[in-house]
Amino acid sequence: MTVEVLGVAGRPGAGPQRVRGTWQALPADDSAGWRWQLREARWEPAAAGTPPDPWLPGPWLRRRALLAAGPLLCAAAGGCARGEAPPSAAAQALLASAAPMDLHSHAGRVILGRNRPRPTEPLAGPMREGGMRLVALAMVADTPTTMVTPERRIEAYRTPLPGELRAHAEAAFARLAGLVAEQGLAVVTDQAGLRAARQPGAGPAVIVASEGADWLEGEEARLDAAIQAHRLRHLQLVHYRVNELGDIQTAAPVHGGLTEFGAAVVRRCNRLGVVVDVAHGTYWLTQRAAEVTTRPLVLSHTALSARPSLRSRWITPEHARLVAGTGGVIGVWPLTGPEAPTLRAYAASIARMVDAVGIAHVGIGSDMLGLLGTPAYGDYRETPALAAALLAQGFAPDEAALLLGGNYARVLEAVLPG
Repeated sequence: MTVEVLGVAGRPGAGPQRVRGTWQALPADDSAGWRWQLREARWEPAAAGTPPDPWLPGPWLRRRALLAAGPLLCAAAGGCARGEAPPSAAAQALLASAAPMDLHSHAGRVILGRNRPRPTEPLAGPMREGGMRLVALAMVADTPTTMVTPERRIEAYRTPLPGELRAHAEAAFARLAGLVAEQGLAVVTDQAGLRAARQPGAGPAVIVASEGADWLEGEEARLDAAIQAHRLRHLQLVHYRVNELGDIQTAAPVHGGLTEFGAAVVRRCNRLGVVVDVAHGTYWLTQRAAEVTTRPLVLSHTALSARPSLRSRWITPEHARLVAGTGGVIGVWPLTGPEAPTLRAYAASIARMVDAVGIAHVGIGSDMLGLLGTPAYGDYRETPALAAALLAQGFAPDEAALLLGGNYARVLEAVLPG
């Protein structure tokens, strides 16, 4: 059973702790998947000499109990914007040592629109100001065939013409390359580039990513060409269109998961040094990819729910553990469900994922400028405040450093060519 604890003030002592509060059952349709909350909670000191209770959780409870401590921390610091913890000296020190990384981003307005090209936006400046060191900057592969519905959902509405998505991808990669050149961003393609990007004082860098592999159009060899021509190093297999590689979360299944072609692409990515991203894929696609891969997978942007609604992009703990089982990382996005979109709520969402898969398998997946909803983290200049929110959530500095970029760096070290 999973319980969210709200209302605890102050800091817990060392080791497991007891709390007392009001037990509250949540509605069955709670979108975040929580069934129970302990509200108006307060610490209950143990009597002197009382041995530790082996049934009380440790770090999990400490992080949950600090959910409500955020406002108190803000009050002590003179107030915080949008309910966020202040970027303290500890947060700044964390950023200086952590080399933050984002597993999934469209920042700079890199997405090629359906109609006339839109102007790009600053990317290097906000990254530099906020201390964000490396982002997986993603073009979108299926844009010509998708639309936003009146219900604010993205869906495929037509079948592409032969060669259409390949031509779109060439233009989309060109837009990404133009943004990179215009902003003076480094492009990481190998281990040496990764080491350079993580050095103190290094400038902003990107990993070239593709959200969707639709442009392969059934031809594996196009992956090799994209590596050579566009410096591709992070490939998301599917997006909002059921393609030749497999099924998606937001549409009815067609293939029963990952196709044989999809499995072949996973193997080719492993061989060529390309990160395989199973975001948007169904549980069954992820399960098969985990069986096939010889390298860690990533699921770059999602959030955790005990009971995702039909066609939801949220995932269950079991789904997340498939990725973690490969040594991979799940990027948590800053959509916070029924909670207000604050960095405090985002840090709590990250903590829920940590509880499901462990500290070594969670990262930041902002989906910046790619979300239809209001995000808690929509500007890289907010990265210091995000670091502060993670510390306020109860993560130790070394744990927060893993979440901010260390875990994704480990995957890149395992995948990128030497």
